[in-house]
Amino acid sequence: MKRTGSFHVYIVQCSNGSYYTGSTSNLKKRIERHRQGRGAKYLRGKAPIRLVYAKEYRYYKNVLRAERDLKKLKRKQKQALILNDAQTRKLMERALPPCSSRV
Repeated sequence: MKRTGSFHVYIVQCSNGSYYTGSTSNLKKRIERHRQGRGAKYLRGKAPIRLVYAKEYRYYKNVLRAERDLKKLKRKQKQALILNDAQTRKLMERALPPCSSRV
């Protein structure tokens, strides 16, 4: 059985400039959890975070592959991907409010 729906792979940038890559079925909720200090342990204490890349997939298997591939990229490759991504700008404008510094 294929898991279908709306799945996202994303990259957030931490306050120290590092990148974190993850995947989720609810992007808005996941980013909010990260901002609240819940979710990935790596992001705790690195707030505020900022969504810099997101891509939507229909199948869960594809989003897992994309997440694995993104995690293999070097920092400069991630930066190039982020700079050239128009889809992220659309998602951020539509779904997410500006980042606040609260944790």
